[in-house]
Amino acid sequence: MLQLPACDALCALPNPYCLDAVQADLFDHAMREISQYHCQHTPGYEHWLHANGLTVRDLDGLRDWSRLPPILANFFKQQVLLSPSAENAVELTSSGTSGQKSRMRYDQRSLSRAQFMVERIFHHYAWDTADTPCNYLLLSYEPHGEITLGTSFTDQFLCRFAPANRVVYALRSNGQGHQFDLFGVITALQAFAEEGLPVRIFGFPAFLWQALQHMQATEVPALTLPQQSLVFFGGGWKTRASDEIPKQQLYARIAAQLGIETARCRDGYGAVEHAVPYIECAHHHFHVPVYARVYVRNPEDFSVQPYGRQGLLGFVSPYISSSPAHAVVMSDLATLHPGSSCGCGLPSDWFELHGRAGTTAGRSCAMAAAELLGRH
Repeated sequence: MLQLPACDALCALPNPYCLDAVQADLFDHAMREISQYHCQHTPGYEHWLHANGLTVRDLDGLRDWSRLPPILANFFKQQVLLSPSAENAVELTSSGTSGQKSRMRYDQRSLSRAQFMVERIFHHYAWDTADTPCNYLLLSYEPHGEITLGTSFTDQFLCRFAPANRVVYALRSNGQGHQFDLFGVITALQAFAEEGLPVRIFGFPAFLWQALQHMQATEVPALTLPQQSLVFFGGGWKTRASDEIPKQQLYARIAAQLGIETARCRDGYGAVEHAVPYIECAHHHFHVPVYARVYVRNPEDFSVQPYGRQGLLGFVSPYISSSPAHAVVMSDLATLHPGSSCGCGLPSDWFELHGRAGTTAGRSCAMAAAELLGRH
């Protein structure tokens, strides 16, 4: 069994946003531990350090983890990078029905760490309601056989925080793929409003927007879903940033047409290449939990940008042992802000997203799902 005590201690912290509760140097010890582990066990990782001007010995004194050379998330679409613990591990993919896929393996240790983080954040917001059954509308792919798609895997996991009365999927399996069931979504929402149980809506925001638009165009009366209903998005929007609806506009329409207050409409940021959860606070900002650090990098030279300056979004976290993905840079543009500038009371830094960088052929789950909207 792997012996990574500092990593285990950091990833077991019960309060996801309490910086004062983190033991001094614990994050440094954990990052050093996981980096040394991958140097010793993951083929090619020590060479990657050397190619970027670091040695294993340098890790002993490292405190600035922005110096640890990150791996581009898109690289995982080209090659599977595995440590020995990835043998027989759960494999998850990033894309939907077509296009480039990231293939990531999560050993039980890494997967349980990431799921624990989600559990603690849901507990922080009092969203773990074991005594309150809910109806679920999952704006994602109906499972067909083994679940390997990262978004479907996540949605299934999120259903454990409140007992499921009924579960309805927006993307129905037809045996050869998936099809967006617009009328099924609207019918489900109407039935849920009559049944009186809290409703949890998880998944791609574009599908709920499509349903709200159709309801408005066909003069479907506004619904009043029960109190304690929750909307929690994940997976992003469409292939082009220009198509995206501003979040405040979407949340306002949800409040007007479904009766769910905007404070209970949240977005989540995550990726199969980096499973640490970043979830909006009540002010709709993505705060960084104690399990990770965020660095925004200049796209030209990868230098770290200061607060308020836009760049590529990068993450550092010691949670993963099955792949050297403990330092990654995404293809998303973001700006980092100090926690004190939010006003929600959380002390940790938060970031805002500005969409994807570049116009490459790279695709995501949301991009593939958007094609289902087009086909519909």
